Amino acid sequence: MQLSTKHLLGIKDLLPSDIALILQTARQFKEVLQRPVKKVPSLRDVTIVNLFYENSTRTRISFELAEKRLGADTINFTASGSSAAKGETLLDTVNNILSMKVDMVVMRHSASGAPHFLAKHIPAAIINAGDGINEHPTQALLDALSITERLGSLEGKKVVLVGDIMHSRVALSNIYLLNKMGAEVMVAGPPTLIPKYIEAALHVKVEYNIKKALQWCDVANVLRIQLERQNQVLFSSLREYNLAYGVSRKLLDGLQKEIVIMHPGPINRGVEIDSDVADGNQSIILQQVENGVAVRMAALYLLAGKSSN
Repeated sequence: MQLSTKHLLGIKDLLPSDIALILQTARQFKEVLQRPVKKVPSLRDVTIVNLFYENSTRTRISFELAEKRLGADTINFTASGSSAAKGETLLDTVNNILSMKVDMVVMRHSASGAPHFLAKHIPAAIINAGDGINEHPTQALLDALSITERLGSLEGKKVVLVGDIMHSRVALSNIYLLNKMGAEVMVAGPPTLIPKYIEAALHVKVEYNIKKALQWCDVANVLRIQLERQNQVLFSSLREYNLAYGVSRKLLDGLQKEIVIMHPGPINRGVEIDSDVADGNQSIILQQVENGVAVRMAALYLLAGKSSN
């Protein structure tokens, strides 16, 4: 089987069968990662450039590790120390890189739509590692893998995304994926951090009361407050946010059931989630990090034109 698309620009463009194929392939790679020798030479002779115009330690390291595990040749490019800082255009930068005979580009950019722009102009396969406030597809895929490992499937599961929905590309990719795979989705947080028309536009429930949201769900994916993307004051203080919307042990103990806790990281401990919850037995945050490498291996492998058995 192969993907229906040449690029991984967003979950919005994927078919449910594409999502299922990536998750199935990721499970196979996860088994490889448990072995003493964790490398497979599947992408030997494939050259991949990691093009990061925005700071990202976790995603970049995860992609680099996935590429090395597959035996690919990698080039790392960060915009701050490059010609991009001197005013070179995105297309010039990429054309220069492509002249080095690159097969794939993993790209993170602060402008929404930047990977889509590249995909129209260059022949290499593009993986979106996060574009502006649009999408972060591999994060949604690793979240999906983590949920299915804990709960068996996505279909019929109730998942709430808590926090800064307005500025979160993780939220948008998760909503697309969960809807396509038959889950029920709710967003919860302060009214100032939830887009006005999200209920009708994206077929999600909206809840402003955190306790009601947690009582409803099977899984709570707690999102980081993205202060760097907020150009106006959207809540009074981090302390007040924590009191009104922070996921605490006391809040979870007050529910009549046990729910799964997730977080895409990096965590603002004591703001959107308390340490004893992030590190507790309901949390699958470390599994998400582990699954990130397997999911990115799967995406790279499938986009390089390798079919999964």
